[in-house]
Amino acid sequence: MITCHLRYVIDPYKLAEFEEYAQLWIPIVNRMGGTHHGYFLPSEGANNIAIALFSFPSLAAYEDYRTRMASDQECQAAFELDKHNRSIVSYERSFMRPVLG
Repeated sequence: MITCHLRYVIDPYKLAEFEEYAQLWIPIVNRMGGTHHGYFLPSEGANNIAIALFSFPSLAAYEDYRTRMASDQECQAAFELDKHNRSIVSYERSFMRPVLG
């Protein structure tokens, strides 16, 4: 299993717009073979950092998801929403693996 960790720098004045964007992606990732663990929005501390976590069975499955995103209408609509809202300033993507005991 591979977990994608997305760290977003968001416009703190557009938190509602970012939340709308985030809510679109949870069912999309789940529909496309992943497991979305949720978005985590600012509460205390920095008001411009948000996190998303989702997993795929393998890096190959994640890469297949990324390929299919290009032709998926819901994915493209979500991207267009943020192009319009401009709530995301930047983001970083990291991949992690679990330590199972």
